[in-house]
Amino acid sequence: MASLYKKSRLKDSAMRRFISVFLVTFSGVLLLIYPLRINPKVRFTTPGNEVDEDLEISFNFSQLSLPKQNELSIQLERRNLLPPRNIDSYPHLGKDHIVIVLYVHNRPQYLQVVVQSLANVVGISETLLIVSHDGYFENMNKIVEGIKFCRVKQIFSPYSPHVFQDSFPGVSPDDCKDKDDASMKHCQGNPDQYGNHRSPKIVSLKHHWWWMMNTVWDGLEETKGHKGHILFIEEDHFIFPNAYRNLQILTALKPQKCPECYAVNLAPCDVNSRGEGWESLIAERMGNVGYSFNRSIWRKIHKKARDFCFFDEYNWDITMWATVYPSFGSPVYTIRGPRTSAVHFGKCGLHHSQRKKGACIANGVLDTAMEEMDKVANINEKWEVHIDQRKSGYKAGFKGWGGWGDDRDHHLCLTFSRMYHL
Repeated sequence: MASLYKKSRLKDSAMRRFISVFLVTFSGVLLLIYPLRINPKVRFTTPGNEVDEDLEISFNFSQLSLPKQNELSIQLERRNLLPPRNIDSYPHLGKDHIVIVLYVHNRPQYLQVVVQSLANVVGISETLLIVSHDGYFENMNKIVEGIKFCRVKQIFSPYSPHVFQDSFPGVSPDDCKDKDDASMKHCQGNPDQYGNHRSPKIVSLKHHWWWMMNTVWDGLEETKGHKGHILFIEEDHFIFPNAYRNLQILTALKPQKCPECYAVNLAPCDVNSRGEGWESLIAERMGNVGYSFNRSIWRKIHKKARDFCFFDEYNWDITMWATVYPSFGSPVYTIRGPRTSAVHFGKCGLHHSQRKKGACIANGVLDTAMEEMDKVANINEKWEVHIDQRKSGYKAGFKGWGGWGDDRDHHLCLTFSRMYHL
């Protein structure tokens, strides 16, 4: 009798353990399945990131989804999870290092010049260089894989129009073209404010920048906890040897010298200027050459995702100047030195015409003047700040150059802003 009672208790205990394990497992499965039922295409990879409430109110994100991936898109997304290279050579990053993000498309001759300039930057070995590719181009990939002077992580936009040959966000067979009338041609797409339908090559510029920003700040293991500044440069920005050290000094001085400044720039907002040469710091309109900011500024930008994604302008920088920055309610200043530490060379040579081969780059070498003071830090901590209040360039009220009128692009852009948030 005692033996039967003992066996019965053992059976009951085993049953209770089974039920407990089953309930825990079932609950875990439900937690995994539930968000995928809401949106099976969106990856939620960064728990703990705050959700921008005004975005939640202004748009129903449960109706958004990423395009169906092809094989190349899936491969690129997997590559984005690989760890940085050269960790064995550079096992430790510098204290309070500033991450550098270089975003590129498909101009290998330009990229070769930029990489050579970065190799000579003082302090480059102390930081992480992230190269963000708009699609996959083998010549560009080979150049980046040859970098040995610092840690390097490559990321590839898996939803770039250049990755999709016969479907959105690339060219779909039933897409409207040029100034087609959708009702007459029975084609798909919404025209921009000037009556022109989307061009995948053009919209890729804005898509890549927005995907990259969301990925770098909120999606990468290497940077999602980064509290300092991140520097953003392009494949047609030549970086002077003193750039990184000047950037470190300026980011340290900004809270004291210009607390109202949003960012730090390596170059004047006028890309043709080499600086004033004054003995003072300059606060001016935020430029698009060698700009850096921290996570708190990114959160302000991210909250304006709807403004960014719906403004009919294919350039990311003009979109920021004309609609995002003005919505902050106060002037958006950046602080920089009186002498440039980066040069934009994209408006000469290959950019305009193959016939102007010697205009800017000859045999892979940039023809630009650089003096000895450009090789060492040249920011004086005692300098005061000169505030340039001129309202030059694009600003609030500009309606945009168009090229960004298709609802599919609006929705894909919004999905990028949401893909790393619970």
